[in-house]
Amino acid sequence: MGFFSKDKDKAADRADGGREVQLSDGRSYRVTRQVDCLGDSCPRPQLMTKKALAGAALNDVIEVLVDNPSSMEAIPPMLNGIGATHLETVKAARCWEIYIRKD
Repeated sequence: MGFFSKDKDKAADRADGGREVQLSDGRSYRVTRQVDCLGDSCPRPQLMTKKALAGAALNDVIEVLVDNPSSMEAIPPMLNGIGATHLETVKAARCWEIYIRKD
């Protein structure tokens, strides 16, 4: 069992049916994909985010769920180098929801 095989199905990105989310800037976005990285530590959330972006279409909005503070801080700065924009990070009850748009 390798380091990245833990809970493979839980952390895999999945299509999210396109629910709407309104962020603090007042704009609404349709979330096209969700990446569940709850319980995962670095670098897994960053790698799963990159994988989801690689499979996303232009202007797709991806929601990344993390409960690890270092992942919450590490994901937004990496986006400029991989063709994505950080829209917002929202503190939820037990995690952070990071909203990303593929450029």
